[in-house]
Amino acid sequence: MRHWVLSAAAFGTGLLLAGCTATAPPSAQQTTSSPVPVPSAPATSAPVTSAPASSRPAGSPTRTAAAAIAGTPQAITTGLQAPWSVVFRNGTPLVSERNSARILELSADGSARPIGTVEGVADRGEAGLLGLAVGSGGDLYVYSTAADGNRVQRFTVTGAPGSLSLGQPDTLLSGIPAAGNHDGGRIAFGPDGMLYVTTGDAGQRDSAQDRNSLAGKILRMAPDGGVPDDNPFPGSLTYSYGHRNPQGLAWTDDGTLFATEFGQNTWDELNIITPGANYGWPTVEGIAGREGFVDPVQQWQPGGASPSGMAHAGGTLFIANLRGQVLRSVPVSDPSNSTDHYSREFGRIRDVALSPDGQLWFLTNNTDGRGDPKPGDDQILAVPLS
Repeated sequence: MRHWVLSAAAFGTGLLLAGCTATAPPSAQQTTSSPVPVPSAPATSAPVTSAPASSRPAGSPTRTAAAAIAGTPQAITTGLQAPWSVVFRNGTPLVSERNSARILELSADGSARPIGTVEGVADRGEAGLLGLAVGSGGDLYVYSTAADGNRVQRFTVTGAPGSLSLGQPDTLLSGIPAAGNHDGGRIAFGPDGMLYVTTGDAGQRDSAQDRNSLAGKILRMAPDGGVPDDNPFPGSLTYSYGHRNPQGLAWTDDGTLFATEFGQNTWDELNIITPGANYGWPTVEGIAGREGFVDPVQQWQPGGASPSGMAHAGGTLFIANLRGQVLRSVPVSDPSNSTDHYSREFGRIRDVALSPDGQLWFLTNNTDGRGDPKPGDDQILAVPLS
């Protein structure tokens, strides 16, 4: 274990981002429509192709400020086993482990202790204990795979930091199609107080176009699991559809929702999510210019991407990438461009989150059977932002 670079008290502070004028560190590679190659490492991102202006959703953000990475990553904790999601509850970091079904709390010295194990988790392939989210009252929301499909559960959490305990589950939604891959699994509360849930197609490609199926969707639910009255399809949790395997959600300051999505063999995607919109899978993949489908604002070849978790800070989206083994930053003001950081330095990166004191945390995913673990893996690292 490594000591945090943060004090315990720092987790109670607000987010403070200074003026964003710092230049990117040498480990960053700027990616544009004509990317500059990096001689010392294999290319990890395809040329960026911008979506035609006519295909971009109305209300695309026009912000100009952008946060930048401004330091060297430091290990927060090491020795995790296939971690999937990290969130902060009243300043205390909580981490899900996919295969063990444990939820861990991290202390100020980087040590991890389980607060509980989610019962009935069926881990196989990419399935298991996946996303976490914290409700306004401190309840913990959990996405996991059970024998009869993926589910969303709510847990009370009791005790003080250092002795937290997971309560009994209240299952809000069950029967989401599950498989050994394409399980989605990211959950997050939006600025509207609603819970958003990404689901994969679970290998049932056509289900992504079926609005009555829970597969291949971004769902939107009330904190008690109910269907919000202002959802785009009356009586339905479906918020957007035509997704293959979305795993990242982030909102900008003006409320614009971005989502990352795993493609098949051609393009991974970054999308702006519009209520009720169809994102094309399996009819189209990537930028297609087809009427009736919303094109991504940026796309990458899967070998250089496989985008998973995502966070927003100060006008910049930060995206964790698995196969690409890179942390990627995207300016909200120009989401067709991106910059790569730490290319293949830390291996597969699964999730990224903003800590309460404004540092960027990202977790590696090298012990899940698909990576090449190094001493200390898996780990969570933190880096300051300007």
